[in-house]
Amino acid sequence: MYSPTERLVWVGQCWIMFAELEPNPLSSGPMLGWATYFFSVGTRRPEEVAALTRPKCDNGPYRVMLGQRQVHGRLIKLGVLNSNAVVGNKLVVAYSSKAGFLGDARKVFDEIPKREVSGFAALIGGLCKLEKWVDVFSMLEMMVNDGMLPDRFLVPRILKACSAMEVGRVGRMVHGFVLRRGMDEDVFLGNALIDMYANCGDLRSSRTVFDTMSERDVVSWTALVVAYMDRGLVDEAVGMFRRMESDGEQGDLISWNALVFGFAHNGEIELALGTIAEMEQKGLKAYVNTWNGIIAGCSHSGYYEDAIDAYVKLFSSSLTPNTLTIVSILPACSGLEDLELGQVIHGHAIKLGLCGNIHIDGSLIGMYWKCDKTDSAESIFLGLKDKNSAICNEMIAAYTGEGNVDAALELFRSMKVVGPKPDEITYNTILAAYIRDDKKSETYELLSEMLEMGLHPNVVTFNIIISGYQQSGHNIEALSFFQAMQSPNSGSVQSVLMRKSIQPNSVTVTSALAACADLGSLRHGRELHGYVLRNGFESSCFVAGALVDMYSKCYEIDSAAEVFWRTKDKNTIMWNTLIAGYINTGGVFEAFALFDRMLEEKFEPSCVTFNILLSACGEVGALRLGREIHGYLLKRLFDDSSKLFLTSALIDMYAKCGSIREATWVFDLETCKDNAVWNAMILSFSAHGMTKNAVALFEQMETSGIVPDGKTFTALLSACARDGLILQGRKYFTLMSTNFGISPSLEHYTCMVALMGTVGLLDEALEFIREMPFNPDACIWSTLLRSCKTHSNPEIGEQAARALFELEPENPSNYILLSNIYASSGLWDSWKDLRKFVNNMKSMTVKECSYISIGSTLHSFARGRVFSPLLNIALDTWHKLAEEMRIAGHSVQNPILGTEDNLDPCSCSHTEKLAISLGIVSLSNSQPIRVSKNLRMCFDCHKAAKLISKNVGREIFVKDVSFFHHMKNGTCSCQDRW
Repeated sequence: MYSPTERLVWVGQCWIMFAELEPNPLSSGPMLGWATYFFSVGTRRPEEVAALTRPKCDNGPYRVMLGQRQVHGRLIKLGVLNSNAVVGNKLVVAYSSKAGFLGDARKVFDEIPKREVSGFAALIGGLCKLEKWVDVFSMLEMMVNDGMLPDRFLVPRILKACSAMEVGRVGRMVHGFVLRRGMDEDVFLGNALIDMYANCGDLRSSRTVFDTMSERDVVSWTALVVAYMDRGLVDEAVGMFRRMESDGEQGDLISWNALVFGFAHNGEIELALGTIAEMEQKGLKAYVNTWNGIIAGCSHSGYYEDAIDAYVKLFSSSLTPNTLTIVSILPACSGLEDLELGQVIHGHAIKLGLCGNIHIDGSLIGMYWKCDKTDSAESIFLGLKDKNSAICNEMIAAYTGEGNVDAALELFRSMKVVGPKPDEITYNTILAAYIRDDKKSETYELLSEMLEMGLHPNVVTFNIIISGYQQSGHNIEALSFFQAMQSPNSGSVQSVLMRKSIQPNSVTVTSALAACADLGSLRHGRELHGYVLRNGFESSCFVAGALVDMYSKCYEIDSAAEVFWRTKDKNTIMWNTLIAGYINTGGVFEAFALFDRMLEEKFEPSCVTFNILLSACGEVGALRLGREIHGYLLKRLFDDSSKLFLTSALIDMYAKCGSIREATWVFDLETCKDNAVWNAMILSFSAHGMTKNAVALFEQMETSGIVPDGKTFTALLSACARDGLILQGRKYFTLMSTNFGISPSLEHYTCMVALMGTVGLLDEALEFIREMPFNPDACIWSTLLRSCKTHSNPEIGEQAARALFELEPENPSNYILLSNIYASSGLWDSWKDLRKFVNNMKSMTVKECSYISIGSTLHSFARGRVFSPLLNIALDTWHKLAEEMRIAGHSVQNPILGTEDNLDPCSCSHTEKLAISLGIVSLSNSQPIRVSKNLRMCFDCHKAAKLISKNVGREIFVKDVSFFHHMKNGTCSCQDRW
């Protein structure tokens, strides 16, 4: 009468029937392996119970669960739950098997007199299915406090939670527990450990677990292949797969699919297709999920066109796309922003009868809003009869993605009233929108509401908050949240919102390090580095890259290099970060040497790499090297966006190297110009004092249909400031908001202060700063201070300087400027007092440096040190030039080549004079002399350069930190205003 999958158990005064409707590896105890469902209870004989209560197959699990609730009620009336812990735990197991009844399971669990491992295991399993990882750890803590420990069936679930939250430290503790309990011989546990370590970025430990396993199965090998592929170590993954075959372990369909997906994920499409052919030769048919692996891998890694090609091949074969196929291909349509293709895929899904599936509908919503068709996404959403939280979250993301926060909040409120209830993802999406719009108070209110709803902020919540605040410039608050998530009882405002500590993952640490980098806070950065080492994050290339960036921006370039070379799995981003770090700290030679090393180690430079190098060429005036990079780029193929990105960089490089002709040539050759290209050219004309050209180009930009942005007006206002076009500058300042809807930024206000300063309206400029809607930064005060130097106004100069000394107490340039103002105004007592104060500041140094490129060699003349073997030649040439100027009645100062210890911070070392002198004897008479300096030219250097250009009949270009000087026949393009 009963099937082999049914059992009757006598409990107390009643019979209870259990049925194995689906496998349940989480069950423990005498009913191990059974999903236990209560159908009825009573005093009838077993045959009567079975006949009366066996559910019909077509009613689904919810009919079964309804029966369980009736049984639950009967058990309460009979008082069985209070007297029989076995029944209570079995009921927990039954409820936990379905996600919609997990709340019922928890209620029963809290009421039973004695909890068992089976009950804990069932609840933890249910929480894992819902990915409620924080609750998994809470349940584990409760279990341990009740005196029970997880068994070998439960430990993999705990490891899965560690993997999902990337908490390697907790994972290691679980690993230690496994070793102490003698469970390490279990192959299932070993596989879970391999996966956990790999997902936590510790590939070395994954390999160690694998190597020490006494028994391996195909899952063990596959887990390690997947781990290598995820890290981009394709050769190692293939080697592991071949070793598996040679060891006699035959790959199954899952392992072959993992190999196919890994190739696609790393852009090796031909290898992925070749693997499909190989597996079919070995008798394994490539089913639709194999092709799904290629499509998903390509889509996930941004190889969208390859994903489309794979989809076409699948569609033209005898295989039929399934739900996963459609879900995997739609992100490729989104990535390409190809609405028409997305609509075709939508049509395929309709013909295949797949629409109405919650996953496909969610992917369609995502595709439409990313292709700027929110109305279509909204139409799909409104047409759905049964909406779950995931679908609502997708629609909220669509609204917030297009900036329609009001619509997102309306849907959010509706979910709270009529359902489905918002979950952590809902709150996280709204939080991201609030933070992006800089709504701090709303952010804190939403976090409080989240707790009131019984939802716990998770690591994703804090990643959104910390990265959002960091990207918005609220770095101190970002670090405060990082501290609060680990120390909920610290007493800070942020910690009040916390009920328990949350383990940061690699994303959290990366964002916190970025905040330290933005603040230039070396102390906090080092503390975070210690945290990274203690918690095993050092193997993550993202964390290592953030450490390199932090140390570089804190001017600890040696520490940055140490982290870089200690990292085994470097990527292009890390190379770019250290190259940029060297350049930003004055190590131009080291930057180019590192680029050579990058090529030697077979790393492919990205467009960002070339942008960094072109910027470096512009900063040091290395025109020949810049031309060589340009030639290299012409041989490379880039997509349209990267091409435009590099076009802007090339224009900027040529302009900063003094070749405005070549900058214009690059601009004219570009047929599809975007805002950045136009802005780069306008700014180039502005830097060279070619204001009329800049204005004319702006007017041409308007007529071409390109809408100016904020950077366009920054370039335009800078041009007006150079020539003192006060009326035209004011017109553009008003025009940007009235005609183009662009709110002036602090940068635009700074340009206006520069413009007023050029024409001597210093009082008006000071009042303008006081009335603007921003807190003045160091840049705007230094702009005013430079104008005070030009017009010898010590009164306003002192006000600007005082503000600067508070903002940048150890920036020597500010003290030098004020010193020059005192000198030009004849205030010698004030001049002496300031120089005495500066000389007593031990930490203040001026790292003055000038560069000149001779052939393919870059020569550097730095304050206190010289990187040129031609120093003596440069000195001899300078002395001859100086003697000629003295004979003509001009007094000039000689370059100073002392050590850093005995140099006056307020004095210029005149290093550009040596660079100019070397250029005169090393370059042909037809070649202009191009020099770059990292500080402003002093008056004496500027005068000497003009005289030399007249005496020797040479064009001299000097780019300093403020202006571009073009000297010819004794005059300068800056009109002596710098």
